[in-house]
Amino acid sequence: MSASRLSTGIPRLDGLLGGGLLPGTLTVVFGATGIGKTQLGLQFARAGLAQEGESGILFDMTSRGDSQNHTEYAKRLFDWNLSVRSGEDDVPADTVWDRATGRVDYLHLFRRTGRRVTIHDLEHDEWKEWKIELSRKLDRAIHFFYGNFLHGVRRCVIDGVEPTDKASDSFQFHLFDYIYHQILHKDSDWVARDLFRAQFRANQETVNAHLYDHRQLGCVLLYTCHEVMLDALLSRPIETGDVLSNANTIILMGKVRDGLKMRRALHVAKHRGSACDESIIPFEITERGLVLSDE
Repeated sequence: MSASRLSTGIPRLDGLLGGGLLPGTLTVVFGATGIGKTQLGLQFARAGLAQEGESGILFDMTSRGDSQNHTEYAKRLFDWNLSVRSGEDDVPADTVWDRATGRVDYLHLFRRTGRRVTIHDLEHDEWKEWKIELSRKLDRAIHFFYGNFLHGVRRCVIDGVEPTDKASDSFQFHLFDYIYHQILHKDSDWVARDLFRAQFRANQETVNAHLYDHRQLGCVLLYTCHEVMLDALLSRPIETGDVLSNANTIILMGKVRDGLKMRRALHVAKHRGSACDESIIPFEITERGLVLSDE
């Protein structure tokens, strides 16, 4: 494993990617519900423990109340007890310096069962309420990411993005766009300014003592789609402004027909700045997570 690459935690997949994922870039894992995206994300997050000395973090954007089973999977796959924070938890900005409150594995920002995910599904007043709620919770998201990164975390997994007919109509993508550009791709002292605001000067000395390089961060977005078959994903058009068009790396996961059986398989559809294997690789989900075929 090259020091300039981030291991996915799956050696065969690292090989397909020319040694792993490139830090400072976005990777999108695209596939239907139940195909294995969450397990892949957890394997990538946990691989940070061996490579950087800190496991990655998980940011759950699910808004319909569906459980992604992160805590259960983490315990079963790695005996990893995720420390969890709710989007309802009120955490003062200056608690980021304390590892016990700044270093948290998992944040589920929204927990409203039945919540819709498209702007056009919301009435005008509902959309106004949503924007007010989002503004309040962005402070908690900034605290979560900044607090983890200053304590040595260098990778994050964003899960729970639900399918819509148009990506541009999804308020989840509006939130992701903010997180990616205003937190993950921003100098750490400016992220601290957004967190502390009027209290920034009082914390500036401590901020300067905990600088990190955002260019070393790796982000994997788990993106749920309607298409189940891998062939359908391979032929799927990319909408202008779709997060897929801006990703450095795209990993497609879907079902393929194998005689009279169906199998899971993945394909690296895009991997800028590096040679990659263009094979379609079958995989299984085991008690150790995703295991790719060596065929």
